Amino acid sequence: YSTDFEVHRNWLAITHNLPLSQWYYEATSEWTLDYPPFFAWFEYALSHVAKYFDPQMLVIENLNYTSRATIFFQRLSVIFTDLLFIYAVHECCRCVNGKRAAKDILEKPTFILAVLLLWNFGLLIVDHIHFQYNGFLFGLMLLSVARLCQKRYLEGALLFAVLLHFKHIYVYVAPAYGIYLLRCYCFTANNADGSLKWRSFSFLHVTLLGLIVCLVSALSLGPFLVLGQLPQVISRLFPFKRGLCHAYWAPNFWALYNAVDKALTVLGLKCNFLDHTKIPKASMTGGLVQEFQHTVLPSVTPLATLICTVIAILPSVFCLWFKPQGPRGFLQCLVLCALSSFMFGWHVHEKAILLAILPLSLLSIQRAKDAGIYLILTTTGHFSLFPLLFTPPELPIKILLMLLFTVYSFSSLKSLFRREKHLLNWLETIYLIQLVPLEIFCEIIFPLTPWKGHFPFVPLLLTSVYCALGVTYAWLKLYVSVLTERIPVRQKAE
Repeated sequence: YSTDFEVHRNWLAITHNLPLSQWYYEATSEWTLDYPPFFAWFEYALSHVAKYFDPQMLVIENLNYTSRATIFFQRLSVIFTDLLFIYAVHECCRCVNGKRAAKDILEKPTFILAVLLLWNFGLLIVDHIHFQYNGFLFGLMLLSVARLCQKRYLEGALLFAVLLHFKHIYVYVAPAYGIYLLRCYCFTANNADGSLKWRSFSFLHVTLLGLIVCLVSALSLGPFLVLGQLPQVISRLFPFKRGLCHAYWAPNFWALYNAVDKALTVLGLKCNFLDHTKIPKASMTGGLVQEFQHTVLPSVTPLATLICTVIAILPSVFCLWFKPQGPRGFLQCLVLCALSSFMFGWHVHEKAILLAILPLSLLSIQRAKDAGIYLILTTTGHFSLFPLLFTPPELPIKILLMLLFTVYSFSSLKSLFRREKHLLNWLETIYLIQLVPLEIFCEIIFPLTPWKGHFPFVPLLLTSVYCALGVTYAWLKLYVSVLTERIPVRQKAE
């Protein structure tokens, strides 16, 4: 079983047995509570159901406790909370223009979108095999997106504010929500050329949005503020001492940066440019969650990652502000914010790629160019999740599930855009095909070599670096697509 079973078992025990004032201080287990208060209350609610399955799972001292009843309850709770995700997908499908001609229901954009979301390979293995509660959290996000597309702005804002206090990783896409709500809800009219009509600014709408944010924040953080524990909560939510990269390297810019530093280190040692006695002991290829210093390249600080992330996000935010283009523009900005934060954020989890993949699904059925980007990002991003399932029995399961989803994604989007000659060019196709020999080497050939004992991290390094190339390419291609889409419109308006 994955460590996340123990993580959530421990959180069930903490919230069930301890008073609120001790939730963010308890440290019997290494898996301390590090999610926002709404998620802690969610675990508290689950714990009152869990006691009927196996009371022993709620004993804090029962570290690494597993039983059939415990695992059954945890699996069942994920399935039950996924009902919100199913409802959110239904609402998103209602927002899609389904007028495109189709021979049967299987080729309708709404049906394709429903399958791409409900049968998403990454979400399936992360929640139902590896074990987490991402389904209902993504349900909240997609439902908020649907409400904004339906121009039910206050509902969308409320849902997103609640989501942030369930899991703070969604702050990655907060700039897209903030700018879109300010631009399309607080300014109630535009000039003929699409520019802002400043006199249409509504102080009432700003006040309503502010009240929603303040009330949700007060409900979540208020009790800890009264107890004087807000700094402790913040320190748990943002543990900067965990290091630049997660134990499983997320396929982002820092994976490439680390790989270049490692290559330069090896070269420097062979050429006697570096002294091996001065190489930092905390190696970035140790596969552990820890702080480390780069050897050749400058070491990266949390502030540096924040600056890089802000710079990467700014162009998409400016595009949304000056040329919103309705829900489509909002979705483009949301995906770019998610990808930019994934590319340059501090201690990014590999699972965070789903934050870009799922909303990109809504764009993939609208234009062939977006469909091509979606296929690259989805195939690469999903493949990067393979190291999460590392036991031999899981190998055929993850390969079969990904093959099924990938084949459907390619075939359905190709049929939807049958007038387009190719969704991918020859170079993109070759890149994706190379994932097959990479998987064969990492899973079959490498374990049989003597290198496994000396360099156990090599398969993960190769997977992360190769997938980082694809994710970076998809991010750049989407950015170029968005900017070129906006510039001609701007010139025409002028």
